Amino acid sequence: MTIKDKQLANNIYLILAALFIASLVASNLIFQKFFYWEPFGLYRFEISVGILPYPITFLITDILSEIYGKKKANQVVIAGIFASFFSMFIILVADFAPAIENSPINDKIFHQVFGLSPLAVFASMIAYLFAQFIDIKIFHFWKNLTKGKHLWLRNNFSTFLSQFIDTFTVLFLLSSFKILPWNIFTSLLISGFLFKVIIAALDTPILYGVVYLFRRKFNLKINEEITN
Repeated sequence: MTIKDKQLANNIYLILAALFIASLVASNLIFQKFFYWEPFGLYRFEISVGILPYPITFLITDILSEIYGKKKANQVVIAGIFASFFSMFIILVADFAPAIENSPINDKIFHQVFGLSPLAVFASMIAYLFAQFIDIKIFHFWKNLTKGKHLWLRNNFSTFLSQFIDTFTVLFLLSSFKILPWNIFTSLLISGFLFKVIIAALDTPILYGVVYLFRRKFNLKINEEITN
């Protein structure tokens, strides 16, 4: 690989890392709003809007795992953790800062929207940490087992299990901390997991397309990764 290609690969890595962190932080900021979705009237999903950008993070870690390797993918996950906690700290400081009389957003409204419960943030981060590292670990397990073949297999198997762990863990902790009532635990678990499974299945063609472009651009063989 030429120096120019290495620079391009590093730039793409930084862009993917930025998209990952932005999606993760956004999901933590907006998760308090819930909505419903009834595709073709077959099933009613009742889920948090925070789930909308979240599948993007798993798609990106799969791309990074496939092209850049396990170490690079884990580095982005760790960076996402620091970015999330830092953003929560900034919001906490902003929540304590008193609003002036002419402020378009007063203290009450700001706290209602952004006054995130520390327990809720903790639950989200613990679930995220488990899910992302498990996703990467399972992805590489199947990658090594299949010798780099059957990308759809490791993409879906790793994401399905990690998404279930993520959904179950965050809902269990939120219910245990009495942030959410237990009587909606099962419905939110089923809706959240099924929604994530559908999105994971739909993003498989996207993953194939991105991996194809990487391999074509950087002349990568099956199971070959970009290394520094």
